Amino acid sequence: MSRTPVTLASKSSARQAILRNAGLAFEAVVAGVDEDATKAGLLAEGANPREVADALAELKAVKVSTKRPGLVIGADQTLDFAGRLIDKVETLDQALALLQELRGKTHKLHSAVVVARDGKPIWRVVETAKLSVRPFSDAWLDGYLERRGEHILHCVGCYELESEGVQLFDAIDGDYFTILGLPLVGLLDFLRLHGALEA
Repeated sequence: MSRTPVTLASKSSARQAILRNAGLAFEAVVAGVDEDATKAGLLAEGANPREVADALAELKAVKVSTKRPGLVIGADQTLDFAGRLIDKVETLDQALALLQELRGKTHKLHSAVVVARDGKPIWRVVETAKLSVRPFSDAWLDGYLERRGEHILHCVGCYELESEGVQLFDAIDGDYFTILGLPLVGLLDFLRLHGALEA
């Protein structure tokens, strides 16, 4: 029996690796969504960081699903620091400033996944993780930035939990895959239900 085709509306190497490692066959395509403009519009309308993640995930899934057969997965993640949406930084100086700001405090990561078919969303979930950043020393932070370099700039909080970034925290409350940006268990269950994975 042939499987329902699946498309990931993202070129994110991290999300692709998560799905591939979970045993899902899929194609990845660029969603072609102007995320910055959409985000700015949503924030201007009073959307909170959780709602922004959900809306962007839906936008990506719906847009790609008008052109692709089967199920299309859209995903997005936002960093919520005391209700303020924190964007990815572009330089190591900005990374230094952000990590100094997060030091000793707790922030949230909202990870949204929406599955669409034929231009309509048919399933969604938004999971939230709370991360408490430890009061690390300036010397440790300087060394971390030197060791990790510009590699950390593609992560919204300038950390990768699967590598040395885990040392930034003294408490984590949330699902590992949510922190990586793709809540996985519920998504896999939905894909099994719709013939994209063996039940």
